[in-house]
Parts: sequence; structure tokens; C-alpha cells
Amino acid sequence: MTANTLIFSLPGNEVLADDLVRYGQWQRGQLQYRRFPDGESNVRFLDDVAGQDVVLVCSLAQPDEKIMPLYFAASIARELGARSVGLVLPYLAYMRQDARFNPGEGITSAHFARLLSKVCNWMVTVDPHLHRHHDLSEIYTVPTRVVQAAPEIAKWVSGNVSLPVLVGPDEESGQWVAAVAQLAGCPYTVLRKVRHGDHEVEVSVPDTDLWQGMTPVLIDDIASTARTMMAASAHLHKAGMKPPVCIAVHALFAGDAYASLQAAHVAQIVSCDTVLHESNQIGMAAALVVGMREMLAG
Repeated sequence: MTANTLIFSLPGNEVLADDLVRYGQWQRGQLQYRRFPDGESNVRFLDDVAGQDVVLVCSLAQPDEKIMPLYFAASIARELGARSVGLVLPYLAYMRQDARFNPGEGITSAHFARLLSKVCNWMVTVDPHLHRHHDLSEIYTVPTRVVQAAPEIAKWVSGNVSLPVLVGPDEESGQWVAAVAQLAGCPYTVLRKVRHGDHEVEVSVPDTDLWQGMTPVLIDDIASTARTMMAASAHLHKAGMKPPVCIAVHALFAGDAYASLQAAHVAQIVSCDTVLHESNQIGMAAALVVGMREMLAG
């Protein structure tokens, strides 16, 4: 029997799964998910997965409510005789908990990695937060592929922004900004930030005289509270620069963060579709398919 590749989406990931099927020319499988009144999850495959290569698509924003359905789906696919089980996780959660910050804590990213590694054969994700962990192989025991968002962001910037200057709101964003700037053929700068607690951020003064008349494009990997982008935007406004275009790889936007950023002297807010959000304009499906093909080829 020849194995087929079946793409299944966990709840909320249907649009991306459909895009992957279209770009990859694979088959779309149907997964039924129910939550019982007592809060327990029930997962059922409506397609025969025996002998097939099963791919589960699940972005892990708000991960605690998603991880058990994903874990069950992967485990059940194996139980039902799937030839392989791959996870496409456009946003990979828990990567920021990469150290023991206080006594009594654990390195949660490593525990999370062990949990997922037990139930899959491979994993593909987009630009995970690699800080103290320098590579996913340090904590994941299955083959992984990291898909870079920089080429897709560069295409969007080139086609939608006039005279862009890319701005990284902090040192950690420098890798994103440099890569996008090289691909887009435009200048860039990186600001420095000092955090005062969990919510207060002070951003340093860049050499804004060099960029007058250009359109600043703020780029960051994760927009959660969006405080960093708001602080950077406020500084650019004070320096007399144009309202910036804000681009996030992963649009988490906790609480009222998105509304607050909209009110913070910005021209536009754009994100990749790794997390479903109204700001999504940069599609990652075609790039994800390349990584998926590598994994499926073994």
C-alpha cells in the first residue's frame, strides 16, 4: 500500500491547513474534536490513517488549551497505525521559558519538548524564540525544521512600503531585521531597550537624522504585550519620523495590546499568519510546505 500524506487541522487552524493542502498538493483529512461538559477532550479521525503519513497543523498560541487535543490526536494517529506523524506548529509555545529564572522553577521549554517529542516523528515550525536554546535539537529529540519568515516579510516590505528603513525595537530582534534588510535591499537599525519590570520598557535614542523622509518599519518576532513596539513607536514619533509600519512574525497580542498598539502613532500593523489574527497579511504556507517536504522525504 502506498502511503498518502493526510493534512489534519486542530480547531482554529483550518485556513492554514487548507493553504498547505493547496500548495503541497496533499489530501485534506477530517478530524472531529469535541469537549465534554466536564472539560475532557475527545478526538476522532474521520479518515483511515492506517499506513498513512499524518500531518497535524496546530499553532500553539494559548497553548494550555490546545496541547491536550494535539497530544491526543498525535497519540491516536499512532495507535491507529499511521506510518508517521508530523507536527506543523507555526508558532511554537514555551520557548521563552528557557531558564530557571526563580528558585523552585523548572526549564519548562525542555519539559514541553519532551512531551511533544514522544508522540511525533518530526516537527516544522516558524522562527521559534531561540535565545538560551540555540537550536531546537538541544531540547527536541525528533527531527525539526525551522522555517524563516524573513524572505516572506522582505517580499511584503518591498511590495508595500515606500523608502523603508527597518527598525529592530531591541537587540534580540536584530537577527530578524538584518536578514529582512538584506533580502529587501534597504537600510536598517536596531534600538536598545531596558525593561523596568514586566510592563515598562525604555527605548534608547537612535540616530534618527539619517532616516528622515523614510518610512520606518518596526520588526519583531513576537508581539505579546506589544510594549516594546509601542515604546519604539513613541520614540520615532518624538523624533519627527513618519508613523511606522509594525510587523510581527507571531501576533500573540495579549489582552488589549493590539488596540493599544493601533493607538500608538503607527501607520499599519502587519503579521505573518503563524497565529490567526486580523493583522495577518504575510502568508507562510508556501515556505512551510518546503520544510514539510523535507521531513516527509525522510
